[in-house]
Amino acid sequence: MILPADTQLPAGRALDLDLIRKYSIPGPRYTSYPPATKFTTALAPLRLEEAIAADNRPGAGPLSLYFHLPFCESRCWFCGCNTVITRRRGAAAEYLDDLAREIRLTAGQIDPARSVTQIHLGGGTPTFFPPDGLRRLGALIREHFNVAPDVEFSVEIDPRRLTAEHVAALHDIGARRASLGVQDTNPRVQLAIHRIQPQSQNEQAFAWLRAAGFESINVDLIYGLPLQTPESFARTVGDVLTLEPDRLSVFSYAHVPWIKPAQKIFDDRAQLPGPEDKLAMSAVAHEMLTGAGYIDIGLDHFARPDDELAIALREGTLHRNFQGYSTQGGTSLYAFGISAISSTPDSYRQNYKTLEEWRAALDAGQLPIERGLRLTAEDVRRRTIIMRLMCDRRLDYGALSVELGLDFPKVYAAEIASLAELEADGLVRRSATGLEVTRLGVPLLRVIAMRFDPTVTASALQHSRTI
Repeated sequence: MILPADTQLPAGRALDLDLIRKYSIPGPRYTSYPPATKFTTALAPLRLEEAIAADNRPGAGPLSLYFHLPFCESRCWFCGCNTVITRRRGAAAEYLDDLAREIRLTAGQIDPARSVTQIHLGGGTPTFFPPDGLRRLGALIREHFNVAPDVEFSVEIDPRRLTAEHVAALHDIGARRASLGVQDTNPRVQLAIHRIQPQSQNEQAFAWLRAAGFESINVDLIYGLPLQTPESFARTVGDVLTLEPDRLSVFSYAHVPWIKPAQKIFDDRAQLPGPEDKLAMSAVAHEMLTGAGYIDIGLDHFARPDDELAIALREGTLHRNFQGYSTQGGTSLYAFGISAISSTPDSYRQNYKTLEEWRAALDAGQLPIERGLRLTAEDVRRRTIIMRLMCDRRLDYGALSVELGLDFPKVYAAEIASLAELEADGLVRRSATGLEVTRLGVPLLRVIAMRFDPTVTASALQHSRTI
């Protein structure tokens, strides 16, 4: 499926701030459907063991592996991740011991012939682990899984906690993609968020990674942080463009102090930008990045035109998983470590979020699952619809009717009709055979997808805003 040229978002203003104000409402990010807010701790009725067994049927597809390495030396006050703050280096080795136990428990249930085509190390700060620890993890992965020679192996990196030895170790275990947390290059903002990171550290990290042969480097930025202004954030985007990253993720800061108490340190009125400034930051980032030739992949992700994500967007082969947009489709995700989320074609399961509970389950010889979800047939159908919207930016009613085994326009007539307001505002175009998301609608993909999500009325307030 080739996308219409209109959806490629050429350089120039493609954000209507009035529309974004209107539709900036809480909603899922759709790294999964149903969203994680629907997971339950009533595990017995889910029969997750059966889901894992079914996933390992003959002819099952490849595997994606995720390892959550949660340790950070200090807390960034904006952070919404599940982290463990410590400077005790022994914590890394102890955690690897426990990861080894979880890997053995999991690998014993997986067909050893299945190929691993994607590996991701997330955090926390994976480079909290010393180079030898990273090599040990790489050896554990290859001991227990059939890793493909061309595996897509990525790692999240904090430039403040990176050495040349770390880069060498990551390269040795097969990593060729890196994602750097930068957030903002302004010293005043860095002080306000408790993350001092001079641009020189970013430059050094890029130099080491490029010299080692890393093929793709992503940079994470956040807008809406304390003391940011549209002008200061434009300078941050300019600083990052000098690094020539392959991809960028430009996220909206989610202020949720009732979930992340560290955020209470921010004075809402005195430090956090207002809605107008936050929208202006989103617009200036979009204009600067598309003006520099990057393609808007969707949901604040940008990539060079020759990057695999941009190619997948053009060719209609883009996918989404719990790490965001991906070129890897048809894989089952097996995730390890505290709070990590795994998925098979009809199930999700999430590990315990604390070290103590996670370890207690491993001590008992059990997979450390705290909550999960078993998908119904209708869940699977709606997941297909929503993921096609998020990745293709269009719905082909005929193709979906064949894929889902139903008359799509008839069964989902109410949902299609609910798009009338969005069409009037120029976010979508409808016809008898399908719908397309317009340039104006791309920043609001989550809003469009929500029209096909019956869970959203009950759970929307648990999510971050769409912009």
